[in-house]
Amino acid sequence: MLDYLNYLYMAYQGKFKPQNPSKYLGDPTNIVYRSHWELRLMSYLDKHPNVIKWASEEVIIPYKSPIDGRYHRYFPDFYVEQINRDNKKEKVLIEVKPKYQTVPPVVQNTKGKKPTKRYITEVQTWGVNKAKWEAAHEFCKDKGWKFQILTEEHLGIK
Repeated sequence: MLDYLNYLYMAYQGKFKPQNPSKYLGDPTNIVYRSHWELRLMSYLDKHPNVIKWASEEVIIPYKSPIDGRYHRYFPDFYVEQINRDNKKEKVLIEVKPKYQTVPPVVQNTKGKKPTKRYITEVQTWGVNKAKWEAAHEFCKDKGWKFQILTEEHLGIK
């Protein structure tokens, strides 16, 4: 099941051509999507009347990796300026991820066996994602922005 979700997440890659290029912060001829889910959100951001401006992977946030202890650069998927439900302007950073990557992996019962490579990869991915998201929360808090993680459920993907 997880392999299928990864396939759905990564199956589509390409360039997005906005209908409203003036809303895009950056070069509207070079908007790259890395998944069908990102493509879906790009289309929404481009068309929604409450979205004033948006960008893809334009914000850089430094974070410390728990894997190597070094600082790296995190590029959240989207930056959005929008009018919220209270009719106020807000700025939001958005990360798009499969739901299973937004929670810690289930602990394997190895009982004397070595953990599988897949489990080790899941633990490492979770650790790096958690470090990125904690840095993003702090970054946004300092700027008065919001940080959101959207999954297939938020995007209406079954």
